[in-house]
Amino acid sequence: MTVFGNLKPAGLAALAAGAALAMAACSPTPSATSGSGSSASTPAATQATMTASASPSASPNISATVGAVVEGFPQQLLPLMPGGTVVSSSFDKASAPATAALVATVAAPTSAVIDFYTKTLESQGFKAVPGDAVGAVASKDFVRGDNETVNLSVVEAAGVATYTIGANVAAESAK
Repeated sequence: MTVFGNLKPAGLAALAAGAALAMAACSPTPSATSGSGSSASTPAATQATMTASASPSASPNISATVGAVVEGFPQQLLPLMPGGTVVSSSFDKASAPATAALVATVAAPTSAVIDFYTKTLESQGFKAVPGDAVGAVASKDFVRGDNETVNLSVVEAAGVATYTIGANVAAESAK
């Protein structure tokens, strides 16, 4: 595995996957239906926008939300692809480097998602790292300088691409 600064691309991919799982934990949980004893979920419940509540150990500088771009998210650095729908987002402006993650869907092929973010990131000085997949999942890593990294992972099903893009960047870059 190639090492860039102190970060490994596979480690960033794991971070992005972990952020996606953390966002899934913020989803509303199904409630029991009256008298049946079974759980049911309505489409409205699964589409609800919820903000993660702070736990006693949570930092006030970390925010996450489901169904929207979280307040303060660096949208110039990681814009939502045109036509995309936000599944979840998170932003930690206090960590060094700052960490941002976005999970979204778009009715486009995987190649279009990769092309959009490659152009977007390269215009900001990031360089694509060789390699286009981790196993069967399309995955692209980008670096800028010695310690800024971005990972993009895309899974496509039935003409809809679900993608996770996560960045570890200097605080001044996360604006």
